[in-house]
Order: sequence, then C-alpha cells, then structure tokens
Amino acid sequence: MQERLQKILAHAGIASRRKAETLITEGHVEVNGKVVRELGTKADLAEDVIRVDGRQIAEEEEKVWYVLYKPAGCVTTMSDPQERPTIAQYLKRITERVYPVGRLDYDVEGALLITNDGELAHELMHPKFGVKRTYLAKVGGHVLGPAADKLIGRLLEGVRLEDGRAKALEASLHSKTPKNTWIRVVVAEGRQHLVKRLMEAAGAPVIKLFRADYGGIDVQGLLPGELRELTRGEVDMLRAQAGKKAEAGEKPRNISLPARRHGHGPPKPKRGRKV
Repeated sequence: MQERLQKILAHAGIASRRKAETLITEGHVEVNGKVVRELGTKADLAEDVIRVDGRQIAEEEEKVWYVLYKPAGCVTTMSDPQERPTIAQYLKRITERVYPVGRLDYDVEGALLITNDGELAHELMHPKFGVKRTYLAKVGGHVLGPAADKLIGRLLEGVRLEDGRAKALEASLHSKTPKNTWIRVVVAEGRQHLVKRLMEAAGAPVIKLFRADYGGIDVQGLLPGELRELTRGEVDMLRAQAGKKAEAGEKPRNISLPARRHGHGPPKPKRGRKV
C-alpha cells in the first residue's frame, strides 16, 4: 500500500514525522535509487527500495518507549556539532534506533520521552493539540499573599510574548525553601523556552526549571541520567491523549522537587544498570 514517504520513515522508526520531513527536503532519502525531496511523494515499502543516507529501511521495528531523567548540562540531540554533551550517552543500552519526543533546553532537567514510534511521537507533539507538560519553576524570594495571587493570575490569564499570546493551563504555588519559591506550571504546547518566557513576562524570572512530567509520565525514583522503560499502561495513556486538546485537571498531582546532585555538568552514565 502506498503511503506518504515521511509516514513510512516514521513507522520504520527512522525519525519522528517532523524530522523525517527534514530528511526528505534535505536530500537524505532515496526511492528506487533516486533522491526524493518532495514531501508529497508516496511509496510502498513492500515494493520500493527506500534508503536513508544509503541505509535501506525495512519493515517497521517493534515500538519501544522510555522516559529519561535528562540532566541539566546536555543537549536533547543524539549528536552535536559544537561537541557539547548530548543525551546519547545515556541511551547506549537501547538497541533500537530511538530519538527524543520534543526538546528540553540545555540547562533544564526532567522528564524526556524516548522512542522509535514516530507516528505517536508526532501526534503527541502536534502544536494544535499537544499534551500537558508539568514544570516546577524556582524563583527568587518568597512569593506569598497578594504577590502570589497576582503571579498565578497572570500565568492563568496569559501574557503577550514576541511570538503570540501564551498562558499556563494550570499554575499554583508548590513549595518554598529558605530563600526561594517553587511554582508549579502546566502548559500544553512546546514553543521554545515557553515556560521561561512566560514566567519572566509574568514578573518572576526563573532560576531553575524542572520538567516533572510529560503527559503524566514522570521521573520519580530516577536520578539525573537514568531511564526506565514505560509500562504498557503508560504507553496506552499516551495514546489516549494523542489528538485531543489538553484541559486543566481537577486536582494537581503530587510531584517531587528535582533530585539534588553534587558536582558540575551532566552526570556520567552508570555502568551495569539495566533499563
């Protein structure tokens, strides 16, 4: 059966559909020996020979899903031309060809989904729907009383950013330390640096940012640099959210502060730990 080329690549676990589109337009894909750059091109994996950078793709792989506790101090890519640390060092025990679902900034830590399921990954990242991402944002000082009400109100009502209006789906005070306050912020879109820009526009610049969960998948029990495979129930939960507009929850989930770690830079992968 003929299907769009980017869909075939995503099903085969080569990349997410969005990344597959980039591979096509940049000339990395061949169909029956000819480079194809048109996104509307269709092919049939059962009849056509499809190669990506010279490597012939086969029938789709078994789908795998993991959650990585991405540390701060590394980029959310498998390689980096600037030779910065990447998440690839934490994924070496995964035999399938996988990639991250979305991005986390270099200095942000927390839940990052890893998969070879390009179709579902595309649906989860679709800007029209998106899934809920829960963040804990640390801000300086104690945000209490009227100041807290004003901040939460601005986050929920929305602010104007340079690329359009944005708001939190949910927002609340989470906890405080002797010198700082943690704010819980839930968003349902993946614009670049969204939570940082949203918090700054609301009058509370972020000192530290932690993504507690993505679509309800959290990193509790993990340390920075560790990952675990998702259960079938968790994957089903993600599938149930795909293609549906996210809505505010009735009751906030209990979430823990990020794990504390001594030293600088991303942690080294632990040897001998099974995923």
